[in-house]
Amino acid sequence: VPAGQILPANRNTPSPIDPETIQVPVGYEPDPADLALSSIPGQEMFDPRKRKFSEEELKPQPMIKKARKVFIPDDLKDDKYWARRRKNNMAAKRSRDARRLKENQIAIRASFLEKENSALRQEVADLRKELGKCKNVLAKYEARHGPL
Repeated sequence: VPAGQILPANRNTPSPIDPETIQVPVGYEPDPADLALSSIPGQEMFDPRKRKFSEEELKPQPMIKKARKVFIPDDLKDDKYWARRRKNNMAAKRSRDARRLKENQIAIRASFLEKENSALRQEVADLRKELGKCKNVLAKYEARHGPL
């Protein structure tokens, strides 16, 4: 707006939009089997549209070298030893299952985001095309009637 020119009071300007509320139509329907593998049994089904991962969650995990196996002679394998082994095996299984669940969730979320990104790029291309047409119409109008 040039200096000294006052904008009309009834100017029709759009109100700001919260980017988190924008829904982009994405033709994405994940495989129900994949969703089942990404959901905790007995809890709400995993939704890749809503679940956001923090930077910390997406950081690669460091490689931890396994400890060298220590051979235990059979005569030292008492009930206490076997109880510890069962407890450790259950903990290892829980850890593997949790890691697999998280990897599945991240993979499905990444797939959804790729589709959403593609849809957004198409929308931006369409809007740029429309903006170009509007600029052409405005330029023709200003050429004929002078600047607005």
